[in-house]
Amino acid sequence: MQNSYSHSLSNHKQLTQKSVNRCFNGEQHYYSHESTSTKTSMTFSIYLPDEALAGRRCPAILYLSGLTCNADNVTHKGHFQQKCSELGMILIAPDTSPRSSEDSDVPNDERYFVGQGASYYVDATQAPWSDNFNMQSYIVDELYDLLRSEFPIDSIGITGHSMGGHGALLLGFKFPSKFVSVSALSPVCAASESAWGQAAYTEYFGNDKSLWVQADASQMIEKVGQQYSSILVDQGAADNFLAEGQLQTAKLQDACAKAEQPLTLRYQAGHDHSYYFIQTVINDHIEHHWHMAQMS
Repeated sequence: MQNSYSHSLSNHKQLTQKSVNRCFNGEQHYYSHESTSTKTSMTFSIYLPDEALAGRRCPAILYLSGLTCNADNVTHKGHFQQKCSELGMILIAPDTSPRSSEDSDVPNDERYFVGQGASYYVDATQAPWSDNFNMQSYIVDELYDLLRSEFPIDSIGITGHSMGGHGALLLGFKFPSKFVSVSALSPVCAASESAWGQAAYTEYFGNDKSLWVQADASQMIEKVGQQYSSILVDQGAADNFLAEGQLQTAKLQDACAKAEQPLTLRYQAGHDHSYYFIQTVINDHIEHHWHMAQMS
């Protein structure tokens, strides 16, 4: 049931509110807007603690989800709202790619690790993907600016899971002036060298391997060097995708060592790749971003 709790953020000029629900000491909102980057309608969820609803500027976390996910997955299953309520943190979960609708025909692929739900948060250069799959521009330019103009955000940290963990590490180090903190959960650490990433990048970038390297989180970190006083990464030790070589966590550790980037890397015994794992560690990540925001 939706709650009619009134607040000072009711009139967003660029957004269409889809739903609002009271949750702990705050509200869970959904919005849609027309994106110039993807040429489609895009949806995101945003948790607003009461401090933000009252107009006070709060630190925010941008959470990038993984393959096959959309804004719903972490919003419904991540269990982050209570900790964000306690700390006065905003958390935003955008969709993972543009989607087809009655008004737009977005390209797709029968493989779950390519196409809709599998953007890798990059700007594609190859047809037919390049017309809509401009998720780097969407996240770091369009959505970033939209959020800061429409909500009382003081600073933004970035995190994510799996493909979204790749996105958080890649965009966090590629655009460090935009983000005060970075963390990741079970990230794809070397997308250009994983089977998932190679399949996606062949479609999005063609055979230009220099573009693949620019879209690889570990190689980006090694290239740009230390950007943050510390980053936090959690990995389930029983994650089947880790065992299959899709995540390649050791390459992130090597890249951070070469870049002299302080890294807290925790292997969580017995944990897999699921949202049960995310629920287990998400509070630590929220606290990491909160502490980094206080230092900024």
